[in-house]
Amino acid sequence: MTTTRERYALIGTGHRSQMYLDAIVGPHADVAELVAWSDSNPGRIDHYERLLAEQGVALPARYGPDDVERLITEQRVDRVIVTTPDYTHAEIVSRALLAGADVIVEKPLTIDRDGVERIAAAVAESGRNVVTTFNYRYSPRNSELRRIVQDGRIGRVTSVHFEWVLDTVHGADYFRRWHREKEHSGGLLIHKASHHFDLVNWWIGARPASVYASGGLRFYGDVNAAERGLGQRPERGSVPDDAEAAARGRSSDPFVLDLRDDPRLESLYLDAEQHDGYLRDRDVFSPGISIEDNLSVLVDYDGGASLSYSLNAHAPWEGYRVAINGTEGRAELEVVERAAVLVGSDGRVVLDPSLHADAAGAGTGAGTGRPVRSRGERLVLQRHWEEAEEVAIPEGVGGHGGGDAYLLRHLFDRITEDELGRPAGYDDGVRAISVGIAGNESLLTGRPVATIAP
Repeated sequence: MTTTRERYALIGTGHRSQMYLDAIVGPHADVAELVAWSDSNPGRIDHYERLLAEQGVALPARYGPDDVERLITEQRVDRVIVTTPDYTHAEIVSRALLAGADVIVEKPLTIDRDGVERIAAAVAESGRNVVTTFNYRYSPRNSELRRIVQDGRIGRVTSVHFEWVLDTVHGADYFRRWHREKEHSGGLLIHKASHHFDLVNWWIGARPASVYASGGLRFYGDVNAAERGLGQRPERGSVPDDAEAAARGRSSDPFVLDLRDDPRLESLYLDAEQHDGYLRDRDVFSPGISIEDNLSVLVDYDGGASLSYSLNAHAPWEGYRVAINGTEGRAELEVVERAAVLVGSDGRVVLDPSLHADAAGAGTGAGTGRPVRSRGERLVLQRHWEEAEEVAIPEGVGGHGGGDAYLLRHLFDRITEDELGRPAGYDDGVRAISVGIAGNESLLTGRPVATIAP
């Protein structure tokens, strides 16, 4: 029996696109074929063309950034994968739908109400399908929490508390690149937290109704740097400003990103910036940052539950804590994705020393020889009138807490039915960003804002 492969196009060939590219030319090559791609920066396509050529893979047809319709028509594309900056999603997704292709789009679906309306109109007119890729649903720990709630083990959900902390490596990175400008990313309430709001919507099976948000830029940015007396800052991390700096070599500042330290980033961004001037390594304490680094949100849901959510983008460790309260008990999930970010003797950042045996004594509890905080995950269920029990979490495969491999299988095999409801549809994408959109409006008005959740 011969399987007909679907014809894919990839629009946007930045860092995130490699997951999809590897899937198409690798484990899902039996059902998918990449026939075309485009990017506003030709240097990034050059990078991936070299990689495919080294693997002996036929190169897709190459198109310009404005050739969405021609790309789809000429190459008879079935599905378009969109991994471009967030503010471009509404236009590209809509044009692809109206040109006759289904769309897979990286979260977030779009960044504002106008974008939602544009995509909704294109979905209605074209009758095509849009999938937003919420890979955190597929992480086994998150799936097991969904199972507890879905099985009714804590009764009817009454409230959720959700805290997410980004460390001074991952969190800082949003303040170097285009995400630092709210008009391009919608801020962390949309770009980052849409993942988290989708998890809550999915965990409790409810639609967000109203949002109140508070927050600000309290750590990064030039004003905060001046208040803390940080002094003169480099404009960027990769290119020395003068001969003296060149002689010193790489910076030992832990907030500086030198793209030359990562061959992939160097090729995708530093070598490619000549084409469009995009700087991937701007100083996190420079002017022009318009997004928040501390956020608190209260969300009311249509089923009567409420959510208290917080996001911090400059924590010393990375991970999240969530507690879901119900009429019959409580479920708690704690995840440490990175236990610490330290600076080594050479001035370079050391990621999570608790994972390495040679880090004895670093971050350990007094007299124990064990790290006070170490990477791991724990899911606890406690019903009323019972002792707490730890719930086993299955092993995952791939990135994002072991969820990426499962997500890709569902995407490329077009699996829409699942016992936990993990495949996300168009409505799920809208519900996730509706919290962030209303939250941004609440930040401006100081009042609760109704969502646009379908």
